[in-house]
Amino acid sequence: MEETPKGRPCPLCGASMFHRHCKYVCPQHGVVYDCADTFY
Repeated sequence: MEETPKGRPCPLCGASMFHRHCKYVCPQHGVVYDCADTFY
């Protein structure tokens, strides 16, 4: 059974990132993006 992605994929490893408050957190790399980053 495949998990539903919780957030955007990490640009470093492709893992689904968690959206915590105003940050995207990769389970392997930690915080990758925060509100100040423009990644759209």
